[in-house]
Amino acid sequence: MQNNSLRKKEFMGKWLKGLQKYNSSSKDMNFLERKKAIKITSDIAMASTRKAGTFWSQALLANASNDDSNKTILEHMLGTNSKIVERASTTLLGLANNNSKKIRSKKILKKSCMAKRVKRIDSHVGLACCVIAKKLMKKRTQVLKNLVPGGKYLKKDSLIRETLDYIASLRVQVDVMRSLAYATEHLHCQQSLVVKPQ
Repeated sequence: MQNNSLRKKEFMGKWLKGLQKYNSSSKDMNFLERKKAIKITSDIAMASTRKAGTFWSQALLANASNDDSNKTILEHMLGTNSKIVERASTTLLGLANNNSKKIRSKKILKKSCMAKRVKRIDSHVGLACCVIAKKLMKKRTQVLKNLVPGGKYLKKDSLIRETLDYIASLRVQVDVMRSLAYATEHLHCQQSLVVKPQ
C-alpha cells in the first residue's frame, strides 16, 4: 500500500509539472488541445514513474517523443532523465525490426504447413474444439497486444507481465485523477457557498 501511495504522489507531481508547462506555453487552448495536453502529460508522467523498467513505459515515452511539440514537455517533465526517451526509442525500433522478420518467417511456415493441418483436422473431428480454443486464444492475445503500448512486439509471457504492470499504473492514474476531480468539485462547492458582500 505504501508503494502505491508513493507512486500516486510521484505521478501527481510529474503530471502537474507537465500541465503547468503546457499551460505556460500556450494560454489560449480549445477543448481538444486541453484534452491532448492532459493525455500526453498523464502518459508521460505514468511512464516516467516506472523508470523505463517496463516495455509499455518505453513505448509511451517513444511515442510521445515522436511529436516535435512534445519535446519541450518531455524535457521539462523528465529533466535529466531525457536519456530514457532516447533509450526507449532505440529499444522500440530494435524490437520492431526483429518482430517483422519473425512475422515473415511465420507466414512462410504457416503456408507450407496449411495443407497438413487441414488433413489432420478432417481426420480428427475431436480436435476441432482444440483448434477453436487456440484460435480464440490467439484473437484475444492479439487484442491484448493492441491495448498495451508496445504490446505488438512482446511474447505471450512478457505480454501478461507487462499488461499487469500497465493495469496497476492505469489504476494509479485513475485514482489520482478522481481525487483531483473530487478536490476541485469540493473546492468549487465551498466557493459557491461563500456569500459575497454587496
